[in-house]
Amino acid sequence: MAGTDLPDVCSEAAVPADSPSYDVVVVGFGIAGGCAALEAARAGARVLLLERAAVHGGTSSLSGGHFYLGGGTAVQVATGHDDPVEEMVSYLTATSKEPEPDKIRAYCEGSVEHFDWLESLGFEFERSYYPEKAVIQPGTQGLMFTGNEKVWPFLDQARPAPRGHKVPVPGDTDGTKMVMDLLRDRVEEAGVEVRYETGATQLVTSSTGAVVGVCWRSFDETGVVLAGSVVLAAGGFVMNPDMVAAHTPALGSKLFTLGSTYDDGLGIRLGASVGGELKHMDEPFITAPFYPPSVLVKGLLVNQDGERFVAEDSYHARTSYHVMRQPEQAAYLIVDSAHLEEQRMSLCPLIDGWEIVEEMESDLGIPTGALVRTMDRYNEHAARGEDPDFHKHPDWLAPQDHGPWGAYDLTLGKALYAGFTLGGLRTTVDGQVQRADGSVVDGLYAAGACASNIAQDGAGYCSGTQLGEGSFFGRRAGRRAALR
Repeated sequence: MAGTDLPDVCSEAAVPADSPSYDVVVVGFGIAGGCAALEAARAGARVLLLERAAVHGGTSSLSGGHFYLGGGTAVQVATGHDDPVEEMVSYLTATSKEPEPDKIRAYCEGSVEHFDWLESLGFEFERSYYPEKAVIQPGTQGLMFTGNEKVWPFLDQARPAPRGHKVPVPGDTDGTKMVMDLLRDRVEEAGVEVRYETGATQLVTSSTGAVVGVCWRSFDETGVVLAGSVVLAAGGFVMNPDMVAAHTPALGSKLFTLGSTYDDGLGIRLGASVGGELKHMDEPFITAPFYPPSVLVKGLLVNQDGERFVAEDSYHARTSYHVMRQPEQAAYLIVDSAHLEEQRMSLCPLIDGWEIVEEMESDLGIPTGALVRTMDRYNEHAARGEDPDFHKHPDWLAPQDHGPWGAYDLTLGKALYAGFTLGGLRTTVDGQVQRADGSVVDGLYAAGACASNIAQDGAGYCSGTQLGEGSFFGRRAGRRAALR
């Protein structure tokens, strides 16, 4: 169902008496739904898993395979990175738009166990560390920094530690497919009944408002199943232009959307149809990384007024978050010839090169003298390893004073930005869907991109959060749903 309309709710009284019944019905077979179904089955529940696509995986299978985990995982220990749970708690609290302490603490305290659980699916994270600044490890290295842990002010609020655990698949796509294939095997072994090409269309509620089943459709065939609990894990809404226009207009026509065909927000709307509150629906993840090569991070990023507006060593989503808030969403990365290793970038085009800064300033349409002043100030302090304006880490500070200079275009519509949605249903730490007053919708759970948990906005996002929290809170939702 397209658009922003909420599905009708089906009354239990209208359900045929001979309708099949399950302990738990899970909607969506991505990472969150698969983990929920597996844990519910292992807890002794009779589980039905509905997936609209012809195969398992969802959007999860399209990703590179980062899981944001910490607190002393086997990879962190093997590579010599100390990461006390309290430091992870402090970091995620500092970077969250609206911190939910119970979720953050549960995630951090359960992170090592969750790491072990993921490996028990049938793979191992490589016990190795990738030290460079990149979007994702180019090889099979098991660990790297994937957030703003070493970026001010978070550097002063929590001891930095790398938490981006990548599965042992090279490259930046399809890594999670390997995990999803293993998860499918474990789901089948646990006795979960999986129906592909079958999607939920409505929720069934009792006279008390509890969710007690789902209506489904498979091509021209329709039906109803009753359930003790329903878990919504059907993805986000980036592929629904009406919902995007209503909630996250920044994810409009100038961006490449990251998602699968079925990221149309139906799971979120199903939850809202029975009173579930929506949170952070206006917050997207948007990015167009200008590194690697990491040497480009030593350049300076300015807006149309020739002013810096963010520390250039920020995680790429944080940088993009601030680009979106500049005049005309325009930004330029200025790099001198001593640091201009790559003249062509796949996402951010090189505009031109200039022998004179004043000519670059004029050609970019920046007010006379503004870029010259900004560069002079940046270079003066960078020569001393300082950045009093944005506290860029000394590792990434270098004067940009060796002409000629190049400028990369990070302007929205010129750079190739990509994004997805972050908002979803309000839930408890165990995935129970909540109303605006904090009460829970009895019998209804949500996880993954259907739920709002730790990933709340681009400014604080870390790569691996979606897979990490989707699998972690999916497991919790499945176990809790099985207890009803």
